[in-house]
Amino acid sequence: MGRLDGKLAIVTGGARGQGEAESRLLAREGAAVIIADVLEAEGKALADDLTNAGHEARFIRLDVTDPESWAKVIDLAAAWKHRVDILVNNAGIINRTTVASTTLEAWEKVLKVNLTGAFLGIQAVRPLMAEKGGAIVNISSNSGFSGHYDPAYTASKWGLRGLTRSAAMEMVGEGIRVNAICPGLVVTGLNADSPHLKPMIGITPMKRSGKPEEIAELVLFLVSDASSFITGEDFVIDGGFTAGAAYRHVASATGIYKD
Repeated sequence: MGRLDGKLAIVTGGARGQGEAESRLLAREGAAVIIADVLEAEGKALADDLTNAGHEARFIRLDVTDPESWAKVIDLAAAWKHRVDILVNNAGIINRTTVASTTLEAWEKVLKVNLTGAFLGIQAVRPLMAEKGGAIVNISSNSGFSGHYDPAYTASKWGLRGLTRSAAMEMVGEGIRVNAICPGLVVTGLNADSPHLKPMIGITPMKRSGKPEEIAELVLFLVSDASSFITGEDFVIDGGFTAGAAYRHVASATGIYKD
């Protein structure tokens, strides 16, 4: 018996990295998982792998910025299981340019994927999810609490926190809970060689990066009945970075604390 037996989950950006870890864990806990991504080869391979392991999984190509693409995902869910219980808005992109160097095109692209994509997903799943209730998790970032040197990405992650609270208040009467997860540095194959890893890990109090599986465990908690009294909240999971990494660094540099 799994914690999500009988439920249908949609995971955007679910084909690799953090999304793959989420898809795998939700499937192992009994959910039928729709892996929705633009990465067709990776998504199909993951769905096949989960199916061969005895789980229920299907892949569908999803452009989160396109309402018609979302409609196809909902059609699949309705035809397959006649329900949607879980949505994980995990899809996202990063730009890594400053205010001065970010083009309007780049700005709009990041916000469209990271923020508008989640908004469209919430709109799309709501009618079917409201029939039985459910849970939505928006993957924000600890950048949504600070001024990260990537204005488009940072603005999108702050925006996800606001969207989370607005949606939670609007849909609470329908039995739909909406929460946000705000990860810190999580290393996957996509960023394993990035030059910012070492300095980030250096000032993270736990002295390491997060693992995709650790984020997935928090997703599982927030979509399961174990969190049935939680909605409209932000959950930071970053090894203590947001809690006071800068102050800890200063304390170490000035001899107050020995790191």
